Amino acid sequence: MRPRQWVKNGFVLAPLTFSSELFFVPDAVVKALGAVLLFSVASSCAYIINDIRDIERDRRHPVKSRKRPLASGVVSIPQALALLGALLVILIIGILQLTPVGPILFGYLMLNLAYSFFLKYQPVIDIFVIAICFVLRVYAGAMAISVDVSLWMFVTTLCLGLYLAAIKRRQELAHSGSDGRKVLEHYTVSLVERYAEMSATGALVFYSLFVISEKPELVITIPFVLYGLFRYWFVVESLDGGESPTDSLLQDWQLGLTVLLWVGACLAIMWPAGI
Repeated sequence: MRPRQWVKNGFVLAPLTFSSELFFVPDAVVKALGAVLLFSVASSCAYIINDIRDIERDRRHPVKSRKRPLASGVVSIPQALALLGALLVILIIGILQLTPVGPILFGYLMLNLAYSFFLKYQPVIDIFVIAICFVLRVYAGAMAISVDVSLWMFVTTLCLGLYLAAIKRRQELAHSGSDGRKVLEHYTVSLVERYAEMSATGALVFYSLFVISEKPELVITIPFVLYGLFRYWFVVESLDGGESPTDSLLQDWQLGLTVLLWVGACLAIMWPAGI
């Protein structure tokens, strides 16, 4: 189920964060948190399917053979399938309670299914699929609370997702070569580094345009975004992290603090007047 990866589902809360008028609307907050929970269940389903599909390759991987429950033998395939069935039941029940998110979750699962069986072997497409999953999270958060999301936010999320995916591929290639993933045969370290640089630049530019054009009061948060991008690259280059963005966020205190300060600044600035 990879609960550490559920941190990514924090992107679902982005629309609520930038909709100050909904901060103290209990129904909106409950729906946003419900969308986060549903995405956590859906992502767990996707991870189980992917791990069953890749069990033999994972057994040959120096790290995944120890950390993945199926590859290490801690969990059997029948047990994994039983858990998958239970999670799908929970997901269906949740969607019945939060209907607007249903089509997005279905699209997310279908995209991950296609990724596990085909798209993960297609160079460049594999990186874009990962990034699109981040965009779907933001879109689900908006649909859950019935708000429009700026196109700037969508393209910023896409670029940030591409940045994280490119860095992940870079570190996998540097650590294991093409042994960890078949698609890595088509990449070089210098190529994915250029992808990462382009994506990071795009994320910063589009976030800045979003702030300046729609939320100018948030201009003070731009340095946090810039420092976060710099620090993450430092973690990758000097501390040899980045193969798992979630692990980097949880293990590097400066990176984690930067994210918390950014969230705190956004909430403080967007706090409803008169509260």
